[in-house]
Amino acid sequence: MKPKFMFVCASLTLLAVAPATAQQVPPAPSVSRPQAAPAPAPAPAPAAAPTAREIAYGGAQLQRMDFYASPVEGVRPLILFVHGGAWVGGDKSDSTGPAKVRHYTQAGYQFASVNYRLLPEVDIEDQAADVAASLAALLDRSAELNIDSRRVILMGHSAGAHLAALVATDPRFLRPYSLEPGDIGGVVLLDGAAYDVPSQIVDAGPLLGFAYRIAFSSDPGRQRLLSPSGHTETLNARSFLLMHVERNESIRQARTLAARLQENGTRATVEGVPGKGMDGHNMINAMLGRSDSPATPIVDDYLAGLFTPSPARIGG
Repeated sequence: MKPKFMFVCASLTLLAVAPATAQQVPPAPSVSRPQAAPAPAPAPAPAAAPTAREIAYGGAQLQRMDFYASPVEGVRPLILFVHGGAWVGGDKSDSTGPAKVRHYTQAGYQFASVNYRLLPEVDIEDQAADVAASLAALLDRSAELNIDSRRVILMGHSAGAHLAALVATDPRFLRPYSLEPGDIGGVVLLDGAAYDVPSQIVDAGPLLGFAYRIAFSSDPGRQRLLSPSGHTETLNARSFLLMHVERNESIRQARTLAARLQENGTRATVEGVPGKGMDGHNMINAMLGRSDSPATPIVDDYLAGLFTPSPARIGG
C-alpha cells in the first residue's frame, strides 16, 4: 500500500465503524424483582437469525453479499444494507449490527448486507457502482428470492450511508441496469458523512480534512460530483430518513441533504437520537433492531409508512 494511502486509511479510520471490540453493545436492561415474588414463566427464546446465503454480484473477492430470507411467506420488501468503514474498511458480516437481521427478517423484510471494494484499490465511484450492481443483482433474482421489486429500501451507516445516498440521488450508477433512483422506495441513512463533501472537509479540520481530500480528491468538481446533496435536482429515491446522533458535523450533513431533497420535492425526514461522538456513531448502528435502541421505533415507523404491505403470516 502506498504511504499516502497508509496515512489516509489511518486517518479516515478514525471515522470508521469501529472493529468488533468497539461495537460491543451493552446488554439489554434487566429488571430487579423482589426475592419473595414467584418466579415468572421463562421468556420465549428470541427467534434464531436466518442463515446467510452468500451471493456474488461481480468477479472481485469483495463483490459479495449475504442474503437473509424472511420467514414471512410470500413476496416481501427488500432492505439492502451498506456497511460503514470510512471507505477503507468494514465488512458485510461484522459491520451490519447483530440485531438488524433478526429484527427485519422477522418483520417481513428480505435483508441483504453487501460488501464492496475498498480504497485504495478502487475509487469511491467504483464503490457506489458496486452498491448499484448488488441491488441490480438482487432484483434480477427477485422471483427466486421472493423480493417485491416495487418495495426496495437502501440502508447504510457512516460511509455506507454516503454510498447509499449517492446511489439514491445520482442516476449514473443505476443507469447501466435500466434502473433509476426512483425505483428505490426508501433510504435509511444512519449517522452518515460526506453528503456534502466540500463542507465535510471544512468541518473535519486540517488533519482529517486532508484525509478526506485524499479520498475524494482536491478537485472541487469531483468533490461536488461525489456529494449526494449535489444531485438532488435530478430524480431521487422516493423517500429518505436521515438519522444522526449528537455530532455537530453529522447533524449539519443530515440537515443540508434533507433541505436540498425537500427543495426538489423529495420527502426527507431528519431524526436525532441520543449518543455522543464516535461511541454514539457506532451504537446507532450496532443496536438498531433491538427493542432498547431509541432508533429502532423511529426506523420501524418510517418503514411502515413507506408502503402498504399485503397481509402476511409467519410460515410454519
